[in-house]
Amino acid sequence: MSTPRTAGQLLRSRGYLAALAVSGLLGVPVALLAYGFLQLASYAQRWVFEELPSALGLGSEPVWWPVPMVTVGGLVVGLVVRHLPGDGGESGVDGVRAGGPPAARHLPGIALAALGTLAFGAVLGPEAPLIALGGGLAALAVRALRRDAPEQAVALIGAAGSFAAISTLLGSPLLGAFLLLEVAGAAGTAAGRTSVLLVPGLLASGLGALIFLGLDSVTGLAKPSLVVPDLPPVRELTLAQFGWAIVIGVAAALLGTALRRLARPVARWTRHHVVVATAVAGLKVGLLACLYALLTSKGTRDVLFSGQEALGPLLAHGAEYSAGSLLLLLGCKGLAYGVSLGAFRGGPVFPAMFLGAVGGLALSHLPGLDAVPAAAMGIGALCVTMLGLPLVSVLLATLLLLSSGLATMPLVIVSVVVAYVLRAWLSPATDDPAADTPRP
Repeated sequence: MSTPRTAGQLLRSRGYLAALAVSGLLGVPVALLAYGFLQLASYAQRWVFEELPSALGLGSEPVWWPVPMVTVGGLVVGLVVRHLPGDGGESGVDGVRAGGPPAARHLPGIALAALGTLAFGAVLGPEAPLIALGGGLAALAVRALRRDAPEQAVALIGAAGSFAAISTLLGSPLLGAFLLLEVAGAAGTAAGRTSVLLVPGLLASGLGALIFLGLDSVTGLAKPSLVVPDLPPVRELTLAQFGWAIVIGVAAALLGTALRRLARPVARWTRHHVVVATAVAGLKVGLLACLYALLTSKGTRDVLFSGQEALGPLLAHGAEYSAGSLLLLLGCKGLAYGVSLGAFRGGPVFPAMFLGAVGGLALSHLPGLDAVPAAAMGIGALCVTMLGLPLVSVLLATLLLLSSGLATMPLVIVSVVVAYVLRAWLSPATDDPAADTPRP
């Protein structure tokens, strides 16, 4: 039997139908494992920053506590990268990138490096490790069922596992599908063939999402969601706001490019001195969090972690932050983000969303710009600068804010396009991501 060459032939082939069935069957267990990993990381965070200082008789978290804790996290991640196969997974310097599922022997290192990053407060999110773990677990299951499985089938079902895992985090199969589809498109995959390869992933993520129906009533744990409810309604869009969309797009491109250029030399240094460099990077992140807390009335949590859980409260209570506090937060968390990108292991999405919202809220203190549209434009523009994915960046800002996001979508699109084009002009033509990723 000849190998299918076109998208239509692939859809009609028996092998594709078999892969579709296996993808659907694997969607639920992969999503369950991904959900368990997220809950484990969340519990580890609470233990390190809430229960441990209390057990040591320090009461609530002291302002200096992040300094030793993030340093220890850096040491953990550095040891994992240095001694376990797979280098703890991909660096987040170049955003979310397409690639085949990792080998089974790399999965423990990826999981441990991600836990060391997430639990100890580094400024990265869980999306990149989840994509790798979901793909690796699905591929491992296929190879366990059939040792001589074709590599194309392993890659297809591995991608479906990534879909199921990332949908667990984003709370939406559709948003996860758009993320991986645009990543694949950026990698040069043909559009028609990408659509065919997308279907098993959609099935896996859709069936995996079913596990959350009533899951909170069984476990007491809430379903992940990016939605921020109860935001003030957006007034009619004005010409001045479209002018601000251009300004925010330019500012986000400049800020994001600066952060990426900060992360690259950190990644180069870490590649050669991985254990020491990652611990020093953790020390710097902890000091930045401590500095922010000492200079403001806010806590260190604003600077630490990915910003996924802090984003909703920030948008809901943004009026409680002065312009000076927001600018200080933008500087401290931005520097911590750039350092974490180069040294730790995790995803760049949620810190970019948080920083974009902070920058937008800071600008909303100026005339002609309301807080919610400003935050939406900042989220979209900084996400596209850090990720290089314009469609996903628009969707992240829009879905996050629900009806307010839909109302501000024209503004978000303008800011995203401006940032995306300027990002290309600011990025060196000779920029080779492979040259700056941590130790191969």
